[in-house]
This record gives sequence, C-alpha cells and structure tokens, in this order.
Amino acid sequence: MSTVDDLIARSNRLGADRRNTNYAGGNTSAKGTDTDPVTGAPVDLLWVKGSGGDLGTLTPGGLAVLRLDRLRALVDVYPGSPGVASPEREDEMVAAFDYCLHGRGGAAPSIDTAMHGLVEAAHVDHLHPDAGIAFATAADGEALTKECFGDRVAWVPWRRPGFQLGLDIAAVKQANPRAIGVILGGHGITAWGGTSEECEANSLEIIRSAQAFIDERGRPEPFGPIVEGYQALPEAERHARAAALAPVIRGLASTDRRQVGHYTGSDVVLDFLARAEHPRLAALGTSCPDHFLRTKVRPLVLDLPPTAPLDETINRLRQLHAQYRAEYAAYYTQYATPDSPPMRGADPAIVLVPGVGMFSYGANKQTARVAGEFYVNAVNVMRGAEAISSYRPIDEAEKFRIEYWALEEAKLQRMPKPKPLATRIALVTGGGSGIGRAIAHRLAAEGACVVVADRNADGAAAVAAELNAATSAPPSGASAAAADAARTWGTDVAVPVTVDVTDTAAVQRALQQTVLAFGGIDLVVNNAGLSISKPLLETTDGDWDIQHGVMARGSFVVSREAARALIDQGMGGDIVYIASKNSVFAGPNNVAYSAAKADQAHQVRLLAAELGAHGIRVNGVNPDGVVRGSGIFSSGWGAQRAATYGVPEEELGAYYAKRTLLKLEVLPEHVANAVFALTAGDLTHTTGLHVPVDAGVAAAFLR
Repeated sequence: MSTVDDLIARSNRLGADRRNTNYAGGNTSAKGTDTDPVTGAPVDLLWVKGSGGDLGTLTPGGLAVLRLDRLRALVDVYPGSPGVASPEREDEMVAAFDYCLHGRGGAAPSIDTAMHGLVEAAHVDHLHPDAGIAFATAADGEALTKECFGDRVAWVPWRRPGFQLGLDIAAVKQANPRAIGVILGGHGITAWGGTSEECEANSLEIIRSAQAFIDERGRPEPFGPIVEGYQALPEAERHARAAALAPVIRGLASTDRRQVGHYTGSDVVLDFLARAEHPRLAALGTSCPDHFLRTKVRPLVLDLPPTAPLDETINRLRQLHAQYRAEYAAYYTQYATPDSPPMRGADPAIVLVPGVGMFSYGANKQTARVAGEFYVNAVNVMRGAEAISSYRPIDEAEKFRIEYWALEEAKLQRMPKPKPLATRIALVTGGGSGIGRAIAHRLAAEGACVVVADRNADGAAAVAAELNAATSAPPSGASAAAADAARTWGTDVAVPVTVDVTDTAAVQRALQQTVLAFGGIDLVVNNAGLSISKPLLETTDGDWDIQHGVMARGSFVVSREAARALIDQGMGGDIVYIASKNSVFAGPNNVAYSAAKADQAHQVRLLAAELGAHGIRVNGVNPDGVVRGSGIFSSGWGAQRAATYGVPEEELGAYYAKRTLLKLEVLPEHVANAVFALTAGDLTHTTGLHVPVDAGVAAAFLR
C-alpha cells in the first residue's frame, strides 16, 4: 500500500471505534517522499487529516498535503519565545501553513498540523479517547501518567492547540527517546511510530493501558451513591415524560436561534444523573476542546426528581434557563476582549433531566446528536478521572479563549449557508407514497428533518431510507470502514412512523416518536387520504365513514395533537392540509370524497383563526388530476374516474390536462412545490389560504 493508503486505512480503523476517539475528533498523519511535478526531484511531504474531517470516514480528499521543509522552516519565524505561547500570534502560524502546501494542498490544514510536522516520527496520531482524557483531566494526572506508563508515555502540561504545542511535543519526544507518546494535559493523547502499524499499535497501547489502569485501580462508585428518587423511570414512563418535556425544552434552547434536538436515555447518562456527585461535576464543565466547543462550557441540569409534577418541572426548567442565560452572558463579559467575536447565543446545548435523560441541541440533527455523544464522552472522562483521582478540567478563561478563538469563528463563517427549511421538523402523513412521498422528498431536500408517517410501515420505511440515503452516500473512493461509518451516521434526516390517523392513540404515539426523534415539531402536512368514487345511491355508510374517518377526522386529530406540541414549544409553526379541487368543485359520483375534502378545507379556515395567536399558520393546497405517482389513483380510484369520464385509464392524466386552462398535467412534485412555497419563509404573513395546484380549473376558482 502507498503512504496515503496506509494512512487512510489506519485512520478509518481508529475512527470507527469510539473508544479511540470521538466523532470528528483528533487527527492522523504520515510523512513520505513524492516527486515534485515541477522539478522532477524528490520532495518530503506531510499528509495530515484536514480541518473538520472525521477519522472514521476520512478519504484522501480530506488530507492536507504540505512540504515538510517549508513547514519546519516556520520554527525560525515563530514569534513566541521558547516555552511561552503567544496566543495573539498563533493565528499567524496557521495562516502560514497555506504557504507550505504542496500543489493545491488538499483540505485546509488544521490547528494541529504543527504537532504532526514538528515531531520527528514518520507517523503520528492525535486522539481524544475517554480513558486518555481521564488521565489528562485528573488533578494529579502527571504523577498518574508516570505510575501507569513509566517512561513509555510522557506528560505535556495543558497548552492551547497551536504551533507552540507542536514545539512542546517535539521537545518532549526528543528528551524521552523511549516514549511512544504523550498525555496532553486537559486534552487527549498523541502517539507516534516509525511505521503506520507501529504508530497505531502505540496509540492503542496508550488507550488500553489507561483504561485497564482505571478499571483495576479506580474507586467502584466514582460518582457517589445513588440518590433516592433520582433513579431512572421505567422505559415507557421515561419516554412519555421525555416527550412531554421535549417541546418545552427545545423552545427554551431555541431562544436565540432555532435548534434541532436529540434525546437519549442511555444507561451512562441515567446513572450519572442518579448519583450524588452529578451536580458538582456537571458544574465543572467539560475539558477537551472538542467537547466544550460542541457542548458549551457546562450543561443545564434540572434539580428536581423525575416524579415531580410536570407543571412544577416545566416552571423550574424556565427558571433554570433564565439563570443559565444570565450566567453565560456573565462568562462572556468576564473573558471577552475588544476583538472577541460577538456572543453566539446564551442557550444551553445540553439539558440534563434526572431519571429521564439528556436533550442535546444543534443546527441540525447530526450536530445535536453528536453534541450528546460528546457529553457522554465527557461523563466517561469524569468517571475515569474521579475513579483514580479527582476531575479537574482546564479553567474557564482557557475555555473561552478556544470557544471564541478567531480561528474557530473563521471556521464557523466558512460553513455553507443554511437551506430554507434547516432546523424545521416536519411530519408528513401519508408520506409512504404518491403526493406524500414527493412532499417528504422536497422538504428534506430543502433542509428539513422529516417524519414519514404512513399506515403502510414498509412504505414509510422505504421513503425514510430514500431520504437518508440521499444525504449519507459515502464519498467516492471511501474505504469499507468509511462507507460503513457514513451509513451508520447518515440517518439524521428522516425517520419512519407507522400510524393510522383514525386512531387517536396511534396519532399520539406518532407525535411522541416525532419529538423524541428530533426534539419537537414545526411543520405538519395532513396528506393521508383515500377515495372511493361512486354515485350517491351506490355510496354505502362504510364508504362515507372511512373517507371522513381518514381525511376529516384524521386530519383533525393530527392537527389537534400537533398543536399541543407546537403551543408548548412556543415557536409558531405551520400546518398544511392537502385538500382537493373537489373541496370547492361539485363533480359527479364523488359525494363522500368531496364532502370530506370540503371538511378539511374549512378546518384550514377554522384553525387559522384559532391558532394564529400562537404564531401557527394554517394553509391548504388544492390539487387536481394528480394521476402519475399517486397512491390514490393506483389503488383503483383512477379506474373509477376513467370510467366516469369515459376514457382509458392510461390516458386519464392527459384527459385532466386537456380540460385545464394551462393544458398541463399535475404531478406529485407540483403539490410538493406548493407546500414548500407556503412554509419556506417568504409567506410569513399568510394564513387561511388555499393554493390551487390544478393547472387552472375555472370552476374551482376560489370566491
């Protein structure tokens, strides 16, 4: 294998195991020789994981490629005095990496590039394992490192990542020829080797030895005894409580900007929150820069047992949230300098509820989920540090310097502009086929998280899989490990829910699943429907009841249950009814279907009038003649309507098109376009509207 192939394979193996490093945490590198395409002479190069990538899914395109001679020449111009970092000048060194790139240089070099380039070893790994960070954050971490590893692993005191840290590690390696790596105070580990295999083995030796030391020497209950009344609720009760709290907490966490949520009731979190020491440890905050950049300096922790009355719990959460915001603003004011970036928001990213679990938040589902995973890492770090010593993270001044570092701000500014429906959570009924499927695809493509709800479980699952696959395809040329990781992590766009909208309990379960999956709800599309076309005298009571049950009653129940969450959330929202041209047009042989659609159309007006006070907009779409791709038409409705109009079924779409003003056939995608137009943000002052998507049917014009 080539140097790059070896590096990618090693990176993917290390990154695929969360015991080795967290998602997008750490970096790996290899040094080697290639031919300079200009001179034809050999040139020494450094390949290192670029900024923002993930080891588990790393591909060659994610590597930065630098000339080693130019990178090491930066030592002669580094402005900091020996052993003393110069924070205001570190950024200059990162900018200087661009002048060391080989050719186009690949990915953007990360702040850790100096660590890899200055260490005299062909291969270097920098990782964030929980066991390693436990040593790094222990009060007597240096002594414990010596006790655990002897002279095989050295200690490097905390220093903010940057050029000086690279110099420090290089000096420590030179002074400790037997060392295979270092523990970085407050941060993580770095290991090296003469070959890729040796480097990987040394990394794993440090991680496994640290964990074994904790397991063998650690106190059995590092978080203290269980506090009576704070134990985890039974699963069903826990999920019901989480679902009741999720919209409220999401609304609080979205005070500055709308967030997507993630809920976990993992054993790690529940045990931590049941123990006596959790308030003290949570208040100390996280330590590893990768942790607190995603989780903020500390979480919001509810100080009530899970059996407290719900109203009391919600009121206390509101009080704690106001207190959290005030404390975060004070933290910013205390440490900010005139050139600090503006405060990015004072809401918590992590909310801990004893007996129930953890709610984490971010700009999308993946960010929210990963923030929660990072806090689980932090809990594991605290457990390890408390087991062998006491947990002592870096101080808040250092955390602030990294959180509001100009380089971090620049990274945030480079992020692509959010899509129109980013942070919006949508529930689409009848989403497993036809118009519902098209709506789900359009909403997801525009950035929304989508719950695909359908009576047909297989259909809902298939559409959700389509939406996730569209956003999680492994990069071209990805290794097997990277491809598996991409598929594992690429499930943050859509989830399927099986629901019969005529069953109130089933609808309530679907809403519970929605808020547990994404933290809340913003957009409801009442699309579930069916049609039985018969003359009046042939229409049975059952024909009438089933159509009114699904469309009139079903959309009412879905809207009512969704409105509860929307109101609790306090962020407004959208409810869209997929009605029909038939809601305002009188046609033959269609009394049950058309009457049910008219019921839906008037629900739009009634709910728009009632829910407007909560910022909830209610609008409708009136399609007609959607034949191709339509679930209703394929289930026999098409044959019935074709017989009514005396045309072959395969020509029904063309027949409908000929009778329109625009002479155009209506497809499911056109209905989806109307839903997007109503909800994407341009029609902020529009409610109670019905949008016809019928290519122009004069008899159905609204009056």
